[in-house]
Amino acid sequence: MGKVVVYYHKDSDTMDIWFGNPEDEVICEEAGEGIILKKDKNGKTIGIEKLYVSKTVGINQPLPVELVVA
Repeated sequence: MGKVVVYYHKDSDTMDIWFGNPEDEVICEEAGEGIILKKDKNGKTIGIEKLYVSKTVGINQPLPVELVVA
């Protein structure tokens, strides 16, 4: 497996987890419970977006840092 990149977006309180090239995203599909699958033109899942990260982990305010892991 290649690298996995994680981005936390403080303003929107979302987290993107990419295991493919983000530029290849053409389709977003809601999977339920605040999870969105990011897919390429062939329908292959190349990333996941998690909505409402702070609420999910029980924090009353957005996380104080932006996280990028490569």
